[in-house]
This record gives sequence, structure tokens and C-alpha cells, in this order.
Amino acid sequence: MDSPDRKLVVVNPTRSTDTEFEIVVSHYNEDLSWLKEHSKECCIYSKGGSNNVPPLPFTFTPLPNIGREGHTFLHHIVNQYDELANASIFVQGRIDDHVDITLAEMKERALHTSPGQVRTYPFRELELFDHWEGIPWDQYPCWKRWSSMETAGMKATPLELFQDYITENDRVPVAVGFAPGAIFAVRKETIHRHSKAYYERLLQRMFLGDMAHVNPETGHYMERFWLAMLNPEEYIQWRVTDLADTERNQDGQLAKGKWYRTATGSAVDLGAMRRGEELDSPLTPLTPSTRSSVSTGSTPETALSAMSDEEVVEKPLED
Repeated sequence: MDSPDRKLVVVNPTRSTDTEFEIVVSHYNEDLSWLKEHSKECCIYSKGGSNNVPPLPFTFTPLPNIGREGHTFLHHIVNQYDELANASIFVQGRIDDHVDITLAEMKERALHTSPGQVRTYPFRELELFDHWEGIPWDQYPCWKRWSSMETAGMKATPLELFQDYITENDRVPVAVGFAPGAIFAVRKETIHRHSKAYYERLLQRMFLGDMAHVNPETGHYMERFWLAMLNPEEYIQWRVTDLADTERNQDGQLAKGKWYRTATGSAVDLGAMRRGEELDSPLTPLTPSTRSSVSTGSTPETALSAMSDEEVVEKPLED
């Protein structure tokens, strides 16, 4: 049994500037046993209070329960900007509803991520976001979990936030691609494409002040902005004609402008899936010649090509 002191504060150990790899975890009350073999590589931020602290052998830093995973990740980047690991995976406390490969495989792919690249993981496909005036929650019954929660609304539109705090210009994109659940790996050089002051400003606007809430609307926006912020060349579609020539990019993700669109009116939220075994190896990207059919639906064996747009729906996000 943990000692009473553990329910107060247990801080992540002193960091080194030459850390090769790290798993940044946004935790509330999830079972972290899936991380146990990698506990020494974890930097856990726990938002569940004294009754939900991660058990030993995990160490953690307590944070207030605000801002969803976006607040956690930006807090980490701002506070560890000069000591970031060479490669980091950013995850929520539970990922098995978004990822179907082992943590060891995720680590291997993260370590082989190049500067400028953002690594995402199967089974979830990259999805498309283009609701620049605001997410029309009432058109997506499958997102009722979030729309029915008490929410801190943002007066600024997603477009205004994107222009003012992500790209810092007044261009209007057609769409951006994003990873559902904000699960991704990136190298510190990619994070360092932006200054610490940039992330401080973003953290303040998105998750502090009047957005310091357990479910701020900006949390849903930030989930959709991460890839575009870290690699705009790949994940921002500026023009309708700005489409990739191939279905998938060199990393096996749906290529620019080919991202999956959640159908309006969807009552069940399952999402578009690509199966981990489609990859020839952890380091071999999918290509049109090697890719098997994408699967979706209630079981991985349901072929996407056999389903109508109305039948293909997205799975709820966990935090």
C-alpha cells in the first residue's frame, strides 16, 4: 500500500538535458499498468487529485484538472523547453481505444522520427477539421458526450485562434489534418521550431484565465491544431487544389487533403481505422502498392470500401 505522503505530492525526478526518450502522460484516473515496464521513461502529470494518484513505481507531477490533454502537453513544453527529450511521445492515460500496437513499437517508431516529422499511430486515421466558425456539436450525435458536458465556451472562433496563435498570419486554410486523441511522437527540434514564448502565449490563451476549466472549448480545438502547428507543410491544406498526389504520405498517414471526414448525423462513434499489421515493419511506411484495404466499423474486418459515408463514424475521445 502506498504511504499517506504519496497522496500529497510525488514529483517527477530531476531531468537531464540529454534524455533520449520520454513518454509524456496526461493522467486523470486511468489504469497506467500498460506503462509499467516503461515507468522510468514516463513524465506523468496527474489531474485526478489525491484519490487518483498513480501507484508505485510511477512518479508524477500533480496539476489542476483543467484544459484536457492540451493543457498538460503545453505545460510540459513550456516548463521543460530547454530539457525536452530528444524524442517524446505525448499520450493520454488511456490509449487502447486509439492505438493497437505495443508501447515498445510506439517507442521504436518515435526514436526513428526525423526532425520536422510528426509520428502518429494506427489504428486511428488522421481526420479532417474545417469547422472554422465553431464545431456544430448538434450535428454530431456521436459527440454528445462532450456537447452535453458543462463547457467553457470561447468567444473567438477556431479560425481566429488558428490565425492569431497557431500560424500567426491572416490566411484562411481549407482544412487541417489531426490525430484523434492527440497521440503523437515528435523530436525536440520540431518543437523548437517555435520559441518558448510562442508556447507560453498559446498556453495562456487556450487554457488559462477564462479557459481554466475542466472542459474548455479550446481543448477540442487544440487537439485539432497540434499537427498543423508542428508541421504546417504537411498538415495544413491552404487551397482546394492543395492535394497530395498519393493517398498516403511517406509515414503511412492519409496524405494532405485526403484525411477522413466524420459524417454528420452519426449516432455511433467508431472512427476510421487502419490496422497495425498493414505496416511491413515498424519503420517501413505504408505505400499504395503495399497497403491493404483500410478497415472501419464495429470490427477491424469491416471493409471501409463497403460502407457508405453515413455509416463511417468517429470514436469518442478519452481524457
